[in-house]
Amino acid sequence: MRFSCLLAGLSILLTAILIHVVFYFNLSERVRQEARAEAGYLRAGYELSGAAYLGSVRYTPDAGRVTLVAADGAVLFDSVANAETMENHLSRPEIRAALGGGAGEDTRLSGTIHKQSYYYAVRLADGSVLRVSSVSDSIFMFLANMLFWVAAAAVAAFAVAAAVGGRVTRRVVAPINQMNLDAPEENNAVYEELAPLLTRMKRQNDELARRVYETRQKQIEFSAITDNMREGLLVLDRDAHVLSYNKSAVELLRVHLSGDEKNRPAIAFNRSEGFRAAVKRALGGEAAEAVLPVEGRRLQLIASPVRDGGVIRGAVLMLLDVTEREDRERLRREFTANVSHELKTPLTVISGCAEIISNGLAKAADIPRFAGRIFDEAGRLIALVNDVMTLSKLDEAASGAEISPGPVSDVGSGAVSGVGPGFGSGPGPAPGEVVDLGALVRDALRRVAALAEQKGLALRLNGASIDAPGADGFMLTGVRRILDEMILNLLDNAIKYNIQGGAVDVALTNGDGALTLSVADTGIGVPPEEQERIFERFYQIDKSRNGGPARGTGLGLSIVKHGAILHKAAISVESDGVAGTKIILRFPN
Repeated sequence: MRFSCLLAGLSILLTAILIHVVFYFNLSERVRQEARAEAGYLRAGYELSGAAYLGSVRYTPDAGRVTLVAADGAVLFDSVANAETMENHLSRPEIRAALGGGAGEDTRLSGTIHKQSYYYAVRLADGSVLRVSSVSDSIFMFLANMLFWVAAAAVAAFAVAAAVGGRVTRRVVAPINQMNLDAPEENNAVYEELAPLLTRMKRQNDELARRVYETRQKQIEFSAITDNMREGLLVLDRDAHVLSYNKSAVELLRVHLSGDEKNRPAIAFNRSEGFRAAVKRALGGEAAEAVLPVEGRRLQLIASPVRDGGVIRGAVLMLLDVTEREDRERLRREFTANVSHELKTPLTVISGCAEIISNGLAKAADIPRFAGRIFDEAGRLIALVNDVMTLSKLDEAASGAEISPGPVSDVGSGAVSGVGPGFGSGPGPAPGEVVDLGALVRDALRRVAALAEQKGLALRLNGASIDAPGADGFMLTGVRRILDEMILNLLDNAIKYNIQGGAVDVALTNGDGALTLSVADTGIGVPPEEQERIFERFYQIDKSRNGGPARGTGLGLSIVKHGAILHKAAISVESDGVAGTKIILRFPN
């Protein structure tokens, strides 16, 4: 509508200008013709009656001006001004043209009346020049009078155009405004000229809906994948602001969210120097790695830049919890070092004794002694290798592998962080083999009876002799060989670290949802600060506390711990650190 009104107004304006131009040129030509005609009349009268004729003509204020100029340019007569006071007109263009060619004309501002005038001059028979002028301002006055009516017509036309254009525009636009752009194919009443546009809109809507659906599906898939990743994921823009993150990143970095952390600086997740340096390098175009300590855990950070056409658009940060991996690596190194150390001592003794015998340096009487040393150290090596193999198999069982011999199935993994009251086991069901724990304990006590007798120790089962009845019927699902190994190691420690003439008390109870086995001695005890370490591999309490060497591999209680993990048993230690130690195993029923 505005365009229609503007077009109407512009048309009227151009029409008015054209009319004024045409009128101007027509009136100008008419003024010239009248001036020429008047000059002809005055010329005829002058030639008939002389100069007196010019004075007899009556001149009105609106009539043209008449001037008689001599051949030398002197003004002889003027109908408006005093001829005697007027300047010489020989320099006037129309005067010079009339003197030279018989007639001349010019349009200019009059110096006498100070108005735009048209001059027409003719040469008379006596050589003088008769000039008639007409004021051009009258043309502009006429056009100015017309301007009011033209403006009135323009306003009227503009108003009519606005009213009609608005109504027509509303009628034309109404069906378009009522179109359903979400379903262009349903607009049957719309103009046929819009059919190609509506068809194209339908195709574009379908394509847009398809792309939105695909984008949403990809976003859902991406969120599902990242939210179920164990690794932490952070996506940063080029300004180090977080665009996206998953739950693992929040959990690993121990971030306490107070709302949506997106579009926040990355340092809101971690402010450590290593984290900031890795982010800076990644946003600079270099891959970076760092290990971040977070509340007792160690996280490996891998930061990679994201490029688009050679331009760095951001960075992707991956976080992995490497605490257990590094702990396992540390334990592996320690285990290797300890095994090497433990193997070196007996091998050195065996090698030394064998060298003395082979070189003939030993006396005949000393050879049995050296042979006995070799036999003892070889036995120690065999025991060490057997213990290492047992631990290896227990580790495999804790990881879900099969222990042979003996059926093992559905063994879960687990890790024990320490010992003491409430010391627990890993997850996973116990192996499926029914074992009489009481019979195993009684058999183990018989096997160590000779060793206990050497130290004068009393062996008791549930407060009575090991052969007394009452310790049967304690049935347990587990691996017989591993349970036997655990019991023997507990008894071996209880005898080895006991005092001369002491006692070893074994107790079996069944209640509170658990079958409990405890082995108590009257030995040197375990200091409280060492109770969490006695289950470590190769760890042994200070031998000087027992008044002499207590030979062993240092793997016995470690085997007990791993066996407890396999059977989901809880293990605890009771000792005042001065006298006596009790180790308790609680097997779930």
